[in-house]
Amino acid sequence: MLKQELHELSLSTQGRGLYEFTDEVSAFVTRSKLTSGLATLHVQHTSASLLIQENADPEVRRDLERFFKRLVPDGDKIFQHTAEGDDDMPAHVRTALTAVNLSIPIVRGQLALGTWQGIYLWEHRTHPHRRRVLIHLLGE
Repeated sequence: MLKQELHELSLSTQGRGLYEFTDEVSAFVTRSKLTSGLATLHVQHTSASLLIQENADPEVRRDLERFFKRLVPDGDKIFQHTAEGDDDMPAHVRTALTAVNLSIPIVRGQLALGTWQGIYLWEHRTHPHRRRVLIHLLGE
């Protein structure tokens, strides 16, 4: 029988960077008792995104941050939208280049993530924030 569940996570950030929350999503899937289906995640912000990325070597996350710092630098004179500081528009561009939604299959009661894959909130602002991520499960 098909069922669905909805859960909201509130994640605190300490500023720009990647914050893994795989365990929280996995726990929600386990509590749901779904054996197969789909987990859809959605971050409700325009200056943060979601990412599935390697969770073994932290250098991968630092490399991503260095790449985006070069690609979309804070304070670039091209940007007019600076209402909340030099990192305001670059944060929106970073979000536009990544994703605010993820879909992950549920197989045999678990998220079908590969080896070394983790689920991350990518905070694009330089100051701490509280971010809301909705998790919607659909399956049986």
